[in-house]
Amino acid sequence: MVDILLPLVQDLYLMAILTAVGVLYAVGFLLFEEQGRLSKESERIKNLAVLATVIWLVTTVGGVVVEVANLLGAGFLEAFNWSTLTSFLTTTSIGRDDLFQMIMGLGVIVLIVRAQKVGAIYFALAATMLALVIPLFQSHAASAGNHGLAIGALIFHVAAVSLWIGGVIGLVLISPRARERSIARFSALALWAAIIVGLSGVLSAWARLNFWSGWHSRYGLLVAIKILLFSILVVIGAKHRRTIALKLEGGRQIYRLLLNESLVMLVAVAIGGWLSTSIPPTSPGAIAADRDPAIALTGIAMPVSPSVGRILWSYSPDGTILGLLLLITALYIYGVVLLRRRGDSWPVGRTIAFAISVSLVDFATSGGVGVYAHFAFSYHMLGHMILGMIAPIGFVLSAPITLALRTLPQGRSPEERGVRGTLIAIIHSRYSVIITNPIVALALFDGSLFALYMTPLFGKLMRSHSGHLLMDIHFLLAGYLFFYVIVGIDPNPRKIPHIVRIIVLFAAMSIHAFFSIALLSTSSLLDGGYYGSLHRLWNINLLSDQHTGAALGWMMGEIPILLALVATFIQWMRVDSREAKRIDRAADRAAAMGEEDDLARYNKYLAGLARGEQPRSE
Repeated sequence: MVDILLPLVQDLYLMAILTAVGVLYAVGFLLFEEQGRLSKESERIKNLAVLATVIWLVTTVGGVVVEVANLLGAGFLEAFNWSTLTSFLTTTSIGRDDLFQMIMGLGVIVLIVRAQKVGAIYFALAATMLALVIPLFQSHAASAGNHGLAIGALIFHVAAVSLWIGGVIGLVLISPRARERSIARFSALALWAAIIVGLSGVLSAWARLNFWSGWHSRYGLLVAIKILLFSILVVIGAKHRRTIALKLEGGRQIYRLLLNESLVMLVAVAIGGWLSTSIPPTSPGAIAADRDPAIALTGIAMPVSPSVGRILWSYSPDGTILGLLLLITALYIYGVVLLRRRGDSWPVGRTIAFAISVSLVDFATSGGVGVYAHFAFSYHMLGHMILGMIAPIGFVLSAPITLALRTLPQGRSPEERGVRGTLIAIIHSRYSVIITNPIVALALFDGSLFALYMTPLFGKLMRSHSGHLLMDIHFLLAGYLFFYVIVGIDPNPRKIPHIVRIIVLFAAMSIHAFFSIALLSTSSLLDGGYYGSLHRLWNINLLSDQHTGAALGWMMGEIPILLALVATFIQWMRVDSREAKRIDRAADRAAAMGEEDDLARYNKYLAGLARGEQPRSE
């Protein structure tokens, strides 16, 4: 019974959460809205998302009971015990993921029920997608030889499939009139999703299967069936695009295509649920992980002692970060190409800055620095400085928000805000005003150093792939926010005086120096025993390596701040120069028309005060 219920509950959960994704996607991106407020049809259809989320919660709870019964080898009545379930949910990694699912499901229900604007739907969709991908860190991909690549490929595979399938479900559920107006918009998403699904699926299968011997297993057979179903979906998607291009009349043909596509997708989802409960064939990397504690902890074999050549040429792809870099690079290039096709220009320097930052992030996460960062604190701090101090400057100077505002589609009607209008609303929202406060940006930028390294949090995060990913993304976003506030050229909801920016930079420099000195003065390790458990044979003095990391952090942290300080002075002088030119042009126009300019009127006002004249009220 347990063997039967495990894949069944998983399939029901997937159907429910994908339906929730589809309805939320339809409400947020397909149906019309009026200046950000939900339409009547959106209000009607969002109730389906509530129903789907309730089923998602019920199947998650049922899945916990079945999983506990499977682990204990006991009956369902024995598994349905409060203390046993509580222990499973709080002490095991799988249980904590299930608990996270329940919390996110409840949060999504609250957001949907209270939603009156599209913004709340966006948050609900993001929370649902997060609930989908978080358990993947505990999936069979985590036990693969290179689990960084396997997990990253699986995350993008599941996310793209969810949006693709969810979009089709959303199109089926909305009204025929709305469907005809929205299918072209969905087609663009489906094209991107199909590309991501194909590439990530190939990488995921390659990382899990032991080449030809793995394909003869049941797991390999299921993967082959999914490849066949994916090919069928691509054919149906191509037929959709031809239907749109030919502008065929009649919603029945489109509806029939969508229904067929939905059925094929649901079969593919069922196969995916079966795969998630099946154990892939053992790969050489997984066998090595059982013998090598370094592979078991990091997914990477212990490298030999570092040298300049090894740091420059070593590479172990972190699939999640690499996938994000490929995605934002594709979007940036697409935006630049779109501008050029319109006849608009885009500064080459911004594109170069973007490319340099992408390369630096890849080097710090998958390149030599990223490889050795798993095994030595000094290289971890080197990667931290690249991600948090150097790469964000290039991203800020590449002006991605400006590029997005110039290329994102506008609303389909004068009343619809659209994707571009939504981005503008986010930029000027209360939340953006709060986080772009220089004090808040400084607290996230420098304050997080103490929260991470001076508490047990660092040692706990280092022991999991998700912990590494969380740190890398935090370093990058905190650095981007700080330099966006200080030297950003994108639109900013706050107009911050340059003198304030300079004061904040000096404060950041002082706080960072204080942190480095405190780290240099430590007499105990901060990693909670993580680096010691790897048993590396080179650079065995862990405390000395920690002090080296502190020195590197001090040196590499001060230089970018100094460069930002110089850039702020240059921006200040340019603003003053533009203001002086504006005043001169105003004076010239006034002189040409025989009028007094502002300076002449002010001098006349001062002369009148000197003679004791009272100023006239106007």
